[in-house]
Amino acid sequence: MAFVKSSIATRTIALGLTVLATGLIAARPASAEATLIVEVDSGKVLHAEHATYPWYPASVTKLMTAYVILRAIKERRITLDTLFTATGNAVAQGPTKMGFGVGATLTVDNALKMLMVKSANDVAVVLAEGLSGSIEKFADEMNAASKRLGMTQSSWVNPNGLPADEQITSARDMAILARALILEFPEYEMYWRIPAIRYGKRTMPNHNGLMTYYPGTDGMKTGFICASGFNVVATASRNGRRLIVVVFGSSSGGARTVKAAQLFEKGFNGSGLSWLMPSLGSVDALQPIAAAPPNLRDEMCGPGRKRPASEEAESDEIATNGSSDVDNSSAYAVSARTLRDRLGKHMTMLGGTPPPPMPPVVVYLGPPKKQGETLVATRPGKRKGTTAIAETPAAPRAATASMVPGFNLTPAAASPAASTFAPASAETKPATVTPAADTPAPRKKRKRAAEKK
Repeated sequence: MAFVKSSIATRTIALGLTVLATGLIAARPASAEATLIVEVDSGKVLHAEHATYPWYPASVTKLMTAYVILRAIKERRITLDTLFTATGNAVAQGPTKMGFGVGATLTVDNALKMLMVKSANDVAVVLAEGLSGSIEKFADEMNAASKRLGMTQSSWVNPNGLPADEQITSARDMAILARALILEFPEYEMYWRIPAIRYGKRTMPNHNGLMTYYPGTDGMKTGFICASGFNVVATASRNGRRLIVVVFGSSSGGARTVKAAQLFEKGFNGSGLSWLMPSLGSVDALQPIAAAPPNLRDEMCGPGRKRPASEEAESDEIATNGSSDVDNSSAYAVSARTLRDRLGKHMTMLGGTPPPPMPPVVVYLGPPKKQGETLVATRPGKRKGTTAIAETPAAPRAATASMVPGFNLTPAAASPAASTFAPASAETKPATVTPAADTPAPRKKRKRAAEKK
């Protein structure tokens, strides 16, 4: 009898330990935040906290979308000048989006700029359907790329990161992807360095607050949905050394930017006692955790928030301040200015100076423009044929370090006019476009021409 009691007790303890262990694996991170610092050249991990915990990626998904597109360019399946057309499915995507109508066409080059800066969900679908024929087939390409890169915790079902239970990644996997983008496509780095784009009369800033406030920032992408919190995959360079920082699950865009800046400082400055710390190895050697991703919906978008976070936009309090889409008299805008001031003071304490401003890059619909041609962009939401004339762009230039935040600007880029440039190795082909002379003439001239006829 004593043996039976002892056996039962032993099994009970064992079961309890199993349940406890399972609970530790399945429980979400106590801090509800995942962070990671990785050296680009070596892949060495300098810091990791919940870095292998599954997470909803939100719009950092678009880094994988960009990877698949750039790989297709490298394989000569498409070029930067290839024209893709917006379908009803693309137009129906939820915000944030450019708002094109069905049938609108844009080059892969312009689409990538809109994707990385505006984080346009409709443009992500235009790229996906244009390359693969459907979202489902493009997702297959995304998953194949993940497998090839060793991103063992990632699963993709759409190209834009809009909420989907099956869309999962981790800080580890996104650092692997960021390294691949940098190392495989150095000629296309300008796409994740652009601080703002100009479409017609609208200027759209990058949601990444580090672009404005952290010297040396050279990429990459932010993301937000209620379930994920505020995410960022960022890169920065200092003294010939480049780091990747991943932050998942921040409570706000401002908190995300400050946290990422602190992690960059930790990575660049290190510690005098770092040699005492155990080595964390390389990023691909980090062991994945088998668990369901945390769902932060209540914290991010629940009734307890003063201003519920929105799934309709990657609401970075700093980047959206001053945008034409934000009411600057609102309490939200006031909060944004406060956060911006706080970040400015934070960078001063770190001994950094914000990088010089860079003019927005012009984007437009339709085929590539010839050198010196007047740039005409169709306004979203307007009836067909209505156009808005923007500045005449300078000739496309190769992307160089002197054209990105944190570096000295070239004289041309420092001018008030909007800038436009293309990757150093971009394949540019002459395109058949409507010459500037064929654009509609002023009303008086058209009337006189009609009278002559």
